[in-house]
Amino acid sequence: MVTAANYSHFDFIYGLYMHPDINSFLLYEPMDTADFQPIFEQLLARKSVFVYSVDNQPVGMFKLLPFTHRSSHVVYLGGVAIDSAHAGKGFGIKMMEAIIEYCKQKGFLRIELSVAVTNEKAIHVYEKAGFIKEGVLRKYTHLKQEDIFVDEVLYSYLIE
Repeated sequence: MVTAANYSHFDFIYGLYMHPDINSFLLYEPMDTADFQPIFEQLLARKSVFVYSVDNQPVGMFKLLPFTHRSSHVVYLGGVAIDSAHAGKGFGIKMMEAIIEYCKQKGFLRIELSVAVTNEKAIHVYEKAGFIKEGVLRKYTHLKQEDIFVDEVLYSYLIE
């Protein structure tokens, strides 16, 4: 089930963003909870962060950032992560199916996302869910701690 995140999800979402196996694929550099708190509050205020739960237990998270005006039919999907305790159990594809259904209900016609070219597991899940590769964004993400740039693949899903 997809629900908007709330303050009770702070530890879960912080844990995913800062997890050593997940962090390099997400937006924020490693930081402590005090530094993450204002970011989390901003995400909640924008109503852009969501939790995917199974049997009332959080399993994954994601962000949805709607475009505006002539592109208001488009939503950007980011911050996609599955809790490591649930990894490799099929929850990634189930969460993607739930996200697509949620976006359909909200009236979006196009979902976009970008993913590091090195994130083979995520690429597999996105393609299995029906996302189509549209191109490569060269030197798109800068990993500050490693001082490297990472290319990302742009994917989209068209809701018919």
